[in-house]
Amino acid sequence: MLIITHTHEAGTMIEGTSRGDGTADVLRANGWRWGRSISAWFVPQSRDRLPKLHTITRTQAALEAAGFDVDTDIDSTHRTTAEVEAGKIERQTDRVDTLAAKAERKSDADEAAWTRARAALDRLPEGGEPIKVGHHSESRHRGAITKADTAMRKSVEASADAAHAQARADAATHTSDARYAPVTVANRIETLGAELRKLERRITAQVYDDARGYVDATDAQKQSRASRLAPHLEEKRDQIAYWEAVRAAQIHSGTATGYDRATVRKGDRVKIRGQWREVVRANAKTVSVTTGYSWTDTAPYAEIQQLVRPE
Repeated sequence: MLIITHTHEAGTMIEGTSRGDGTADVLRANGWRWGRSISAWFVPQSRDRLPKLHTITRTQAALEAAGFDVDTDIDSTHRTTAEVEAGKIERQTDRVDTLAAKAERKSDADEAAWTRARAALDRLPEGGEPIKVGHHSESRHRGAITKADTAMRKSVEASADAAHAQARADAATHTSDARYAPVTVANRIETLGAELRKLERRITAQVYDDARGYVDATDAQKQSRASRLAPHLEEKRDQIAYWEAVRAAQIHSGTATGYDRATVRKGDRVKIRGQWREVVRANAKTVSVTTGYSWTDTAPYAEIQQLVRPE
């Protein structure tokens, strides 16, 4: 018996598979991946999200068509965004520690490989003495050159591995900071707001009738959609509330600026991406600024780093 499971924290996974049982091809064809670190099949990007019922239903049907008995255990509740973010930060911290430890091991291996390479080179005759062909020392001399060459190649490879591991560790340390960067947070709020409005429009969207074309949805249809989309709407509103609180805290602490249409006007000088520009027009969500050419540029208010108003 195979069991497809889903929780908001763990995502969508499947229990009961084994190597060579024929499930791998079916799962892979339906978008699943094998996770080496968790030794299980999973649906990508399903963690910290509501279940993708279409993927689960399609996978169940494909497995049953292949002769497997399949059951599901789906938990459609969701954690708060605060819990989700705390979990992400914790996992990222663990990842940073793991990559830092790996980088240290690779660095130690690099040093050891260089020491062996240096020792192998030191065993060669001084001054680059040529091989004495036919002499009893020929085979020993050739062997020493081969060992030195091999040791040096391994040293170069170890150095490259160490540099790569350190680069990954350095990048990982900045992941959470980048996620909470003020401009990123502001853009995320705009994106989430657009996604919420799209979900709300789906409730009242027209339906197609073969005889009359597109017609207004009935109250029953709207109610059915509202019930089906309720968990998604609740999750999206919670996400917006969380990130709006983060942005408010950033503005309060001075980490982010809080400029908007009410505080920016034509003629102001604003600093955007390190450059000072003159405001041409304050739009609803963006500001239009001069470029020094015949056209203007626009930028979100969140990108304004500083504002100076001419007296």
